[in-house]
Amino acid sequence: MTAINISGRLSFEHIFVADSSNGSAPAFSATVLIDKNDQAQIQKISTEIQRVATEKWKDKAPGLLKSLYATEKLCLRDGDNKEYDGYAGMMYVTSRNKARPTVVDRRCNPVTEADGLVYSGCYVNARIELWAQDNANGKRVNAKLLGIQFVRDGDAFGAGSAPAKPTDFSDLGDGDPAPASASVGGNPWD
Repeated sequence: MTAINISGRLSFEHIFVADSSNGSAPAFSATVLIDKNDQAQIQKISTEIQRVATEKWKDKAPGLLKSLYATEKLCLRDGDNKEYDGYAGMMYVTSRNKARPTVVDRRCNPVTEADGLVYSGCYVNARIELWAQDNANGKRVNAKLLGIQFVRDGDAFGAGSAPAKPTDFSDLGDGDPAPASASVGGNPWD
């Protein structure tokens, strides 16, 4: 299997804590939105889908891929078919992994959930590995999520804004733990 890097806007991220959907086993997951005008990137993903499908299904791959695309059983899908904020005019790649993916900042330093740097709506680079599924659960071409790199902030999905970062606050030192503006009882707007 070959891993590829893709870039876009992060959506439905579960990269720090595994999540279960529709009764499936818990897994780490992420969706990456890619502008439909980014034909080079879409072609790169499509070529990799075709490669893994041909490797798995040989001469049957072209017909199977047409059917899998029509039934949304490929990891690359059309965002215009979803009524989610930010999906119009986009393609999107869904990816999962039972193992926690590597998550890093712009300088490749490890990031934790507590850092608040990576969230649904920010822009990322993602490392994925495509594979063809052919088992009791059906035929598909899936993407395994290997890693996420934060690129830049974007408007957060659902929450309305990006989480606060430590740099959004002032260092208060070791002095009085209660802020001077704290109000005890009464109306704070008086």
